[in-house]
Amino acid sequence: MTGPAFPDLKDGARCQVVGGTHAGKSGMVTDIHTSKTGHVTLTVVQRDGVRFKTLAKNVRIIGAT
Repeated sequence: MTGPAFPDLKDGARCQVVGGTHAGKSGMVTDIHTSKTGHVTLTVVQRDGVRFKTLAKNVRIIGAT
């Protein structure tokens, strides 16, 4: 599901968003999917419980739980 382009991308991994609308936010990765067009999308859950969707290309993994 995560593919060779994103080997560290797993549910529960800590991440920081480095590009796109949510740049600068961080949280835990959940709900990883590959769209029909081949883009990997994921949901990031922040510490305060706020969720948002972003593309995997905009995320940098900073640690696993």
